Amino acid sequence: MTERNRAEQKIRHLASHDLLTDLPNRAALDARLAMLTQCCGDAGDSFAVLCIDLDHFKEINDLFGHSMGDAVLREASRRLREAAQGAYVARVGGDEFIATIEQLPLPGSAELLASRMRDAFSRPIDIDGHSLEVDLSIGVALYPRDGETPVSLLANADTALYRAKHEGRGATRIFTSAMDQQLRDCRAMEHELRSAVDNGELYLEYQPQRHRDGKITGFEALVRWQHPLRGLVLPGEFIPAAEKSGSIAKIDEWVLKEACRQAASWDESVRIAVNVSAAQFRRENLEHQVCTALRDSGLSPSRLELEITEGVLIEDILRASQTLKSLKSLGIMIALDDFGTGYSSLSYLQAFPLDRIKIDRSFVTSLGSSARSLAIVRAVIGLSHGFNVPVLAEGVETSEQLAILMRERCDDLQGYLIGRPRKPELYREYTKADAAQDGKLIAAAG
Repeated sequence: MTERNRAEQKIRHLASHDLLTDLPNRAALDARLAMLTQCCGDAGDSFAVLCIDLDHFKEINDLFGHSMGDAVLREASRRLREAAQGAYVARVGGDEFIATIEQLPLPGSAELLASRMRDAFSRPIDIDGHSLEVDLSIGVALYPRDGETPVSLLANADTALYRAKHEGRGATRIFTSAMDQQLRDCRAMEHELRSAVDNGELYLEYQPQRHRDGKITGFEALVRWQHPLRGLVLPGEFIPAAEKSGSIAKIDEWVLKEACRQAASWDESVRIAVNVSAAQFRRENLEHQVCTALRDSGLSPSRLELEITEGVLIEDILRASQTLKSLKSLGIMIALDDFGTGYSSLSYLQAFPLDRIKIDRSFVTSLGSSARSLAIVRAVIGLSHGFNVPVLAEGVETSEQLAILMRERCDDLQGYLIGRPRKPELYREYTKADAAQDGKLIAAAG
C-alpha cells in the first residue's frame, strides 16, 4: 500500500508539474488562478499576476542547441523560485513563466517581486564554459482592477509584457487601459502589413551616396509605406510590427526586387545599396532571392551592394562567413552597416569578405563637439584603409562634419547635406549627369 500511495503521489505530481523544471505547469496554474479569483472575489481582496519572459532565449537555442537551452531553463527556474521567496511561480511553456502574489500593498509588492527576479539574473548563467547574459521582461496585471477572470488577467499581463519588450526588453511594466488600445493598434498594423505588398502600398525612396571627389556613386534604397488611412508610415514604425507578424519576409523580398528593377534603368556607373534585415539574413534562401532579383531585373551583380549589420554577423560567425562568401561569389558587394553600435570589432575586416564599412550616424553627429567621436571615426578610417576597405560616413548634415570627414580622408558620404531620400523620379536624371554637376544637382534636391 505504501508503494502504491507513493506511485499515486508521483503521478499526481507529474500531472501538475513541468518535467524539465519541476515548477507547476499550465494545468496547475489554471487551478490556482481559478481558486484565487474565487477566494479574493468573495473576500474583496486583490492579487497580482506577473507574466515573465527570458529575453533573447531563442538566440541561445539557435546558437548553442536545445540541450543548452534546457540547461538555461533549469537554472532560470531555480533562480526564479529562489527570488520568489514563497510566491507562486509556474512554467507555462518555452521561456514563459507566470507568478502570482497576494501580499499587500499592491502593486508595490508585485514590483518588488519583479525587481528581485530581475536582480537574480544580474549574474551570467555559466554552462559548459559559456557565460550567457540573460535578462527578464515582466508584465503585471492586478485583480480585480485589470480583470475579474483568469483569462482577462493573463491577457492584460501579457499586454504589459508586450509593452516591456517593445520598449527595449529588460524591464517591468504594469498594465494600464492605454496599453490595451496601443496593443490593438499594433495588432491592426500587423494585420494590415500582410496585404501592404499585394495592395501596392509600399514604395522606395533613394538617398545618394557621394564619393569624396564629388561624384555620386550610388543610392541607398529606403522603404516607405503609404497607408490608405494612416498616411505615410516610416520604417521605424512598421518594420518592428512586420518582424513580429512575419510579414517582413514578403517585404524584404519585394524591396530587393524593386530596388534592382529600378536601378537597372540607371547609369551603369551607379550602384544600389539594399539593407538586409536580420530575419532575411537568417533565412536559408537569401542567395536565391538575390539571384532571382538580379536575373529578373537584368542588373549587373557588381552594381548591387547588400548592407548587413554587425549584430547579425556575430550571432553565428561560421554560418555568417559561409553566407557572405556565397553572396560574394555572385559578384555583388557587401557593406557592414551601422558600424560602432554593436560589437565593433575590426577583426571583421579579416573574418568576412567586406567591401565597405559604414560608420554609424551617431558618431558623425557628434563630430566637432566630441573628441571621442573624432577618435573613433579616425581609427575606423585608418584601420579600414590599412585593409584596403573603403569607409562611408552616414548622417552627414553640416558643413563642419563634411570638412572633418574630408580632412580624415573618408571615402564616401551620405546624409541630408549630400541629399535627402527622394523618389526615383527625382534622382534618375541625376545619375546620368556628369561628375562635375552631380554635387550641385543633389545639393539643390536636398
